[in-house]
This record gives sequence, structure tokens and C-alpha cells, in this order.
Amino acid sequence: MERSFNTEVGKLRLGKGQTFVGEGILAVTKALLQSGVSYVGGYQGAPVSHLMDVLNDARDVLDELGVHFEACGNEAGAAAMLGASVNYPLRGAVTWKSVVGTNVASDALSNLSSSGVKGGALIIIGEDYGEGASIIQERSHSFAMKSQMWLLDPRPNLPSIVNMVGKGFELSEATNTPVMLELRIRACHVHGSFECEDNRKPEFSKLNPITKPEFNFDRIPLPTANYTQERLKVDIRMPAALKFIREQGLNEVFPGTYEDIGIILQGGMYNTLIRAMQQFGLADAFGAGKIPLYVLNVTYPLLPEEVTAFCSGKRAVMIVEEGQPAHLEEAINSILRRAGINDPQVLGKDILPMAGEYTGEVLLGGLGRFLKLTAPSGVDQSEVHEVLEEVAQVKQRAAELLGERVPMRPPGFCIGCPERPVFSAIKMIDRELGGIHVSSDIGCHTFSTLPPFNLGNTVLGFGLSLAASAGIAPNMGQRVITVMGDGGFWHNGLSTGVTNAIFRNDDSVLLIMENGYTSATGTQNIPSSPGLTEKEGSGISIENTLRSLGLQWVERVDNYSVSTVSEALRRAMKTPQKGLKVIIADGECMLERQRRIRPINAARLAAGQSVVRTRFGVDEDVCTGDRACIRLSGCPALTLKDNPDPLRVEPVTTISSSCVGCGLCGEVAQAAALCPSFYRTEVIQNPGWGKRFMSGLRRRVIGALVGTAKELS
Repeated sequence: MERSFNTEVGKLRLGKGQTFVGEGILAVTKALLQSGVSYVGGYQGAPVSHLMDVLNDARDVLDELGVHFEACGNEAGAAAMLGASVNYPLRGAVTWKSVVGTNVASDALSNLSSSGVKGGALIIIGEDYGEGASIIQERSHSFAMKSQMWLLDPRPNLPSIVNMVGKGFELSEATNTPVMLELRIRACHVHGSFECEDNRKPEFSKLNPITKPEFNFDRIPLPTANYTQERLKVDIRMPAALKFIREQGLNEVFPGTYEDIGIILQGGMYNTLIRAMQQFGLADAFGAGKIPLYVLNVTYPLLPEEVTAFCSGKRAVMIVEEGQPAHLEEAINSILRRAGINDPQVLGKDILPMAGEYTGEVLLGGLGRFLKLTAPSGVDQSEVHEVLEEVAQVKQRAAELLGERVPMRPPGFCIGCPERPVFSAIKMIDRELGGIHVSSDIGCHTFSTLPPFNLGNTVLGFGLSLAASAGIAPNMGQRVITVMGDGGFWHNGLSTGVTNAIFRNDDSVLLIMENGYTSATGTQNIPSSPGLTEKEGSGISIENTLRSLGLQWVERVDNYSVSTVSEALRRAMKTPQKGLKVIIADGECMLERQRRIRPINAARLAAGQSVVRTRFGVDEDVCTGDRACIRLSGCPALTLKDNPDPLRVEPVTTISSSCVGCGLCGEVAQAAALCPSFYRTEVIQNPGWGKRFMSGLRRRVIGALVGTAKELS
């Protein structure tokens, strides 16, 4: 989630001869400043969302250099920013999460790659693939090949990453082509060090602006210029890219003692492969290995002469290429056959999984199979078998200790999340109306598709939920409910969904979750975020925006009032009024709220003032064990404990200390007419004399009443 880099951004001022020590994403920012970048933009999204946070916290450093930073409305807007580099010698960089972000940016990127660039244009891609990824599993490699943009995949250490940022700009300018640099989840947050260079003020910036605009029709992707641009890609830019990659030595060859075999790998796979080799005694802690490695820090385009030189004289080569399609394996096979080289045997997806993340265990198994098949002299096959058998035994022993498979733990709503009550309301309305089609969206609210709600029939893209309902709504027996977050609304929903629905008079119900931030990516600010600073921009109201479009039915409800949300949904679903009906569910992201109020409460306590915290509990004597409260809210703070009554074996519901006092459990119980076992308490810190007096008085009165009751019984 979101973190502050206010203290770390001071490292961005380090100069030549000094050593940077820190996180990968901060090192990328330092590399951009050392490269003389003029402008940086992007859209939030794991794993590179922290890059946006760093840039936002480093505004003072950027201003000193004249670097413009902009948090863009979506990835398409970020890609379009690179248009500044088409005609002018401005170095620009943008960032987003791939592959979904690249899909959004594809129109601008295709035009950009066709027209070409004059200034260096770098696209920093967060390759959200494998364990921990939150999106569809595809590769950026396919897009790079399709549009003929060069793709860098540096070894995941800070010196390599920083070097590739600088070389990426140089490669872009040498070939007049935008360059993509992909960073996997772990690479973004790897820690290490590198020797710094001085930050460079860009040649042109807001401190030294361009004085004369330039027009060149050859840069416009329209006939006949676009036909010439295609030829330039093939005849000029590609050869220039191959020349630059070769002369600069961007790819790396690490020699080994077993010269009759070798491994070709993506740069991003280097650390994991070395770790697997260490298990077989084929590499030391510093990466020196016994098997020759050809590390592709540039995975597109490939250099045929480097591939053939590495493979010549080898019996077998292993290709470590994560994901599908197997672009590298197919290209390497093609290069070797065209060169008339029938050896070596190329092994890739036949000994490694066709899809999925290449974790340490996966590469260990693949490397073991490679060693068994090739049997290089000097490798003790019994030791290879022993290592693989040991891993298998550890897994078997773990399974025996567990007794059964560990259940999956998909992500879910945070404790106190304001969106959970809304889905509790939808769940009740869904049962009441006999089933509702819910068109869901990307964001925290996508968790509603998981138990206990299981709401959300389709998820097609960020901000596309209303557009996704356009086909099903006219063909359903009752209205469709569309759920969209405020982040999705500003990203894509306003243009592709809301305006078209109003224009077409679609009879639908749109529920907008207004929690104040793009919360799923780390609570970054959006146009409707509360408390925006002057540098961040002027706030824009979602409600005012909707009404300005002529929308008549707009209601605002309190997220935590399940009954109020239920009633609003019921009216929207049953009203005879046609057209789009919008309900804005207003509730600040609980994580951000806790971050906001904790320093305030700490200051109040330090000043001796009272602080009141709300907590909820369950009366174990009243709890019936119905569990409807859990089924309708799913709050992680709701759990079970043994029944204190020896005559009752059914466990009772209880609320853990992680409760933040949102009140949903009691609200759900009341709205669903369940049980009265929930109670609310107030924890008072630094109570004044008045509160102490009243507390003592209440205790005495209650004690007296209890004594009287005992006497009467």
C-alpha cells in the first residue's frame, strides 16, 4: 500500500562519487534525474505505483532541475505525454502497470512508435506477472514486438537497472524509437547500492523552455507519411538498434567451465536462476557459475550474431523465458536454423512450465531436468537427484504435517472498508429480487466477487463496468447494477460509460464507490480526493460532474448505513423512471482514514486531551451462533471462539482487537433483522474529571441494581 518517501528523497540529491543505498524504485527515479529527463508522467498501479509516490514526494528536487511531473488521468494520457519527444530533443519517461496499462495506452503507443521520436522516450513497465500479480497474465514482450519498440529486461540489481535507464534513453535517441523497460514485482523493491552520477538539468525544460515550435509532416501518422514510417522501422531503426546494442554491450555473457552446454535467459530471471544453480553447486554466492550464461538485458530485438556465437559448439542450450508465447525460444530456434546451425539442442518450454511464474523451485526443477538430459561431464548426477529428492521430501513432509492442502487466501476487503457494507446491502437486495446481474469493475470492489458476497458477473477493465453492461441490460428481465470506483470513474468510466449511457438513454443503475482515492494501488490521489494541496491540483466533485451532464437521478448515501443503501438500491431498481440512475456511496478508505487520524490522536494524547475510540463486541450469552453477521459482512475482525456456557457446544461469534469500530457488524444485524447480540463500547483515553466522575457514578448505580436483582431472585 501507499508509503511516504519524504525521508528517502534526499538521496536523489547525491552526486558523483557518492554511493546510493536503497530500494529499486527510488534508484529508478535517481537514474531518470541523472539522465537529464525533462518530464515524467504515469498512472498508479502495482508494481510501479511506488515510482509515482517517489516522484510526488520529490517535487522539490524535480522543481530545482526544471523537471515536470504529472500524475496522469490514465495510461493513455501518460503515453500521449511522450508526444513531447516526437519533434523536440526532450527526454521523457512514463510509467504504468502492464499488461493492462499498456492495453489502455496502446492507441497512443502505436502512433508514437510509428511516428518515431527525436528526444529519448522511455516507458517503464511494471511487469505484473506471477505470484502477487493482480491482473490477467500476459507479457509486454508481445506488444513490443507488435509495435517494434525495443524491450529492456535488466538483471534485477541496482547497478544494472540504473545503467539500463540511461542506456534506454540513448538507445531511443540513436534509433528514434520509444523504448520499454520492464521491471518485475520483486525487481521494483530489491535493495542494493550503486555509484551515483550528478543529476543533469535537461537541455530544455520549464526553466529553459523551447522558444520556437517545430512542424514536420513526416512525423504525422497519416498517409503517405505512415507508409514511409513503416519502412523506416525496418530499414533504418531496427539496424540502428542492433548496432547500438552490439556496440554498447547491453547483453552479457558469463563464461563457465562446462562449455558444451549453456543457458540463455531474460535478464530479469538472473537472480532466480543463480539461486537454483547454487543449490546444485554450480554457482557461488557471488554469481560465478560453471554453466555459461547469455543474459538478455535486451529481449527485443535479438542480435543473431550474438545468439549464434554463444550457441556454436554447444550440445544443448536451455532457454529461460517466463510466460507465453515463447517468443525468445521460437526466435532463437529460427536464428540458428537460418544460420545453418543444427546443433545445439534447444530446450525451453519442454523442460520448464508453459506458463506461470518461474520461482526458485520451478527453475530448480527445470535446471535439474536439463542436467539430467544433457549429462555434462563433471556434474555428479547422483547429487542432482539428491537435491531434487530433498525438495520433494520437504514438500511431502510439509503436506503430512499440514494434513491437507493449505486453503487459498485471495485478497479481500480491509477491516472497516467502507465498500463492504454496500455489498452487504446489494446481497440483501439480490435475495429480495431473486437475483441481479452485477457488472463489476477493477478496484478494491472487485473483491466482492469472492465469498461471502459472490457478486460481480463480469470484470472487463478499469472504468469499463458501465460499458460492459450495455449488452446485457436490454436483455435482462430487470435492471442491471453496475459497480464502479471513483478511481475507475475518472480513469475511463466517465467517458466510456456515463456519457454514453446518458446519450443513449440507457435504463441502468450505477453505483459509484467514492472512497476518495485509487485505493487498490496504494491510495493515490484522484481529482475528487479530499484535501488536495495546491501542487496536487483543484478538486472536482463527482456529483457536480454528473449533474453538469444533465443527469437527474443522483443520490448520495452513507456507506456504513446498510439500510439506507438498501433502500436507495430498492428505489433505483423498482422506479418506473427510465434512464441512468446513479447512487454515490460515500465512505473514506479506512486505511487512509486511520493514517490520517492516528497522528491527530497522538498529538491530542500528548497534549493531555481526551481521545475516544469506538469498538464493537458480541454478547456471548445472547449470540445464537447463526453466523448471518459473518455471511453478510465477511469482516476479518469477526471470528469464532469457544462457547463459555458448558451446556452449549456451538462456538460463539466474537470480534477481535483489530476492530476499527466501523459498526458494520451491528448495522448488518439490524438491517437484516438478525440478533441483538452486538454492542458498542467507547474506549476513552485521558478522560477528564467529568468523565471519571460519571464512570464511577454509573458503576455504583449498576452495582446497586445488580445487588437488588440478586436479593429479589
